[in-house]
Amino acid sequence: MIWMLLAAEAAQVAPAPETLTTAQKAAQLQSSAPADPAAGLPAYDWWNEGLHGLARNGYATVFPQAIGMAATWDAPLLNRIGEVVATEARAKFNAQPVAADRKIYQGLTIWSPNINIFRDPRWGRGQETYGEDPYLTGHLGVAFITGLQGPDPKHPKVIATPKHFVVHSGPEAGRDGFDVDPSPQDLEATYLPAFRLAVTEGKAQSLMCAYNAIHGVPACANAPLMVDRLRHDWGFTGFTVSDCDAVANVHLFHHYRLDAAGAAAASLKGGTDLNCGTTYAALPEALQRGLVTSQDIDTAFGRAMAARKALGIAYGATSPWARISPRDIGTPEHHAVALEAARKAIVLLKNEGDRLPLKTGTRIALIGADADDIGVLQGNYHGTAIAPVTPLEGLRQQFGAENVLYAQGSLLADGAAVLVPETALRWNGAPGLQAEYFAAPRLGGEPVITRRERHIDHDLNRAVPAPGLGPQWSARWTGELVPPGPGAYRLVIDAPACWKYCKTHDAARLWIDGKQVATGEIQKGRIEVAFDSDGRAVPFKLELDHVSDDEGVRLLWLPPPSR
Repeated sequence: MIWMLLAAEAAQVAPAPETLTTAQKAAQLQSSAPADPAAGLPAYDWWNEGLHGLARNGYATVFPQAIGMAATWDAPLLNRIGEVVATEARAKFNAQPVAADRKIYQGLTIWSPNINIFRDPRWGRGQETYGEDPYLTGHLGVAFITGLQGPDPKHPKVIATPKHFVVHSGPEAGRDGFDVDPSPQDLEATYLPAFRLAVTEGKAQSLMCAYNAIHGVPACANAPLMVDRLRHDWGFTGFTVSDCDAVANVHLFHHYRLDAAGAAAASLKGGTDLNCGTTYAALPEALQRGLVTSQDIDTAFGRAMAARKALGIAYGATSPWARISPRDIGTPEHHAVALEAARKAIVLLKNEGDRLPLKTGTRIALIGADADDIGVLQGNYHGTAIAPVTPLEGLRQQFGAENVLYAQGSLLADGAAVLVPETALRWNGAPGLQAEYFAAPRLGGEPVITRRERHIDHDLNRAVPAPGLGPQWSARWTGELVPPGPGAYRLVIDAPACWKYCKTHDAARLWIDGKQVATGEIQKGRIEVAFDSDGRAVPFKLELDHVSDDEGVRLLWLPPPSR
């Protein structure tokens, strides 16, 4: 009875297509949909991520990368991981009022999992997938999808969006315009099975099309794939969404149509309901030119609105998941699932002489730039870990700091800067720097907190580095820079720039050996300075004004090759 009442309430808030203009409908079919009170629609951004934990929206439970989860071979575990991701997405969504002006990554449409086949290591994003086997990928995808969406298809906790449909597994370079020509057998045996399972068994309520073309037709405008195969053959009834700016690519890179209106029409008629991007703003022009019909637009609009109603994203709508609150983020139960996944993801190939587990008191030499780097722990498409522990910290806790010797070792790749390690920083005779945090920009007022930090390595994606700080704050790190030897170094202030919606960026000021060597806004996410060292320790000071939605700050370097 409760479910019938919820469905009835949802039906009452459904906007009737005939009451809206084509421009109003087109606006709702773009990823950043504006509020339309007359239609009963609050603002909503369709783009959210949950590949291995809720991503890019503050603190969340972080799981191993997808390729690590695949190494567990444990579908029920992936189902539970999906449940955690959905719960934490709902918790953050419910913390805001219905009428909130929601930003990107604050919605209930989760653009995960990535079930492309990892066949070509040049792709560069294979870590987002479950590997090269279609059978394993399909069944893990089904488990994750059902965990995300929950037990009631009429009232999903969140909506899962398996991606990228299809054959999107080649090098990133050229992805916006390359054409893939798989044989019919390879398409059927390798690339389609996981998506078929995601739809027919996982009952995914959304699906994302790919950037690439297939046999000369862009995937997001490929009706034989997106309509005939997906909807007619597999019975898919949900809504489809483009990869971001893939609709624009139809004319800008594939040159499959001449302009935005033509690209929007080809994509809409080709089976793409929702445009991540803004090209569907040209749908009114496409209608005027006879490239699409009102029925084409209404069909896509109806599917998108059905998803919003099912999720309870409309004025007056309700959801049985409304009781989930911020208290349900990062719970001990969620941490336990993450720990189980991390343990099961470990693959031990050989254990000669029963060297593992290491005995208490074992002396350990830990060498490598990845050994003490939070970014390596979190991977990509990640949330901010609540209490991250690097391998160096974990080994010290387990075996005692006196038994663990650490060296950064070589770079990971030529020209790729790595984190300045604690061994190259010193404050009051101990590794690291003094960090002071202020509640206002430009170091205004007294510090809210002062502490020693082993290095500068902060993921601040909608999170703060210390209690008592608001959206805008500042910080100062002081101490000594202790190079391992003389030579030409390059220091890098790395501040990952916020995505799409930023109007400004954070600012930094850097002093080395008493000389100011950098000041100003951190353009394009980084400031690089040259530093010629004679091998002695020199005074170091870095100040940061966090005045934007930039996503963190890290102090990196490129030491000379001999160091």
